[in-house]
Amino acid sequence: MVGRAKKSALTTFLLPSIVAVSLMLSACQKENTAHDNEGSGISNTGEKVDSLAIEDRASDTNSATTESGSTTFTPEEKLMNTLSHHRWSLVRATDANEQPISELTDIDGQGTLVFNPETLIYSVGCNTISAAYQLQGHTLSIEEGMSTKISCSDLDMAENKLYALMLGNSELKIEQGDSPVLTQFTNDNVTLVWSGKLTPQAKYNSKGETVFWAVNAKEVNCDMSGEKQCLQVRPVTYNDQGVKVREGKWRVFAGEIDGYQHDGMHEEVLRLQRYRLETNELIESDETTENDNDDDEKYAYVLDAVIESAVVE
Repeated sequence: MVGRAKKSALTTFLLPSIVAVSLMLSACQKENTAHDNEGSGISNTGEKVDSLAIEDRASDTNSATTESGSTTFTPEEKLMNTLSHHRWSLVRATDANEQPISELTDIDGQGTLVFNPETLIYSVGCNTISAAYQLQGHTLSIEEGMSTKISCSDLDMAENKLYALMLGNSELKIEQGDSPVLTQFTNDNVTLVWSGKLTPQAKYNSKGETVFWAVNAKEVNCDMSGEKQCLQVRPVTYNDQGVKVREGKWRVFAGEIDGYQHDGMHEEVLRLQRYRLETNELIESDETTENDNDDDEKYAYVLDAVIESAVVE
């Protein structure tokens, strides 16, 4: 179902002998640095270098230069940080003959993969499958998973195919960047390519607050020109037993809910994660406001789940 040197200025006079020793030490350090650079293996000639290998070398270098008390990450930890900080979407699936796997290419990017500390979660847009896993070097080992029990009709074949491919051992390769790419090579010589998008927790550098909103099927005009359509929402409160105990008043929401697609035919209750936006302007004006629309500008909203949905006739 998921890492970071002080100089002290001396104001006293140094004895000439101490100065000489300092110069000798400095020369030795420079010589060692030159040898380290020669052995790094990083080329500037345009040759393609595996990004994980570069990360590993960077980790070794950082371990020698990290200040006292800071954390040094192993290659597995660095890889795990990248995996857990992104939500992965399946963009390509090919078999041993490099031919597209129709069951997975036909689902149009609905395949998703999320790495949590002890479990990974994957889906083709229907059931959610949760499985324990281990990561050793670049080798990913996935155990049999537990799944929700929804009938997926057209997605059944894709779901069964992905479940079979994920089970067992596979090799991982990461191409770093603003939108990293994860390539997974399975034991069956199948290649799965996933595109990464930062999770909200990593993007906003904070833990989300869970809120529940009811969303009206009908949108309303919300600008002077009458061209922009906005959602109508109201807060919903549940008790500890999951029973709905209160609903607020309808209001206009002019922002966006990441991951939510409104179809205008359903009245729904959404479970959202709300993340505080930390800009200079918002920090300066941190007082509570009674205007919910103004308050919306202080937060980013991300869909967690649709927990109720009813067709409006």
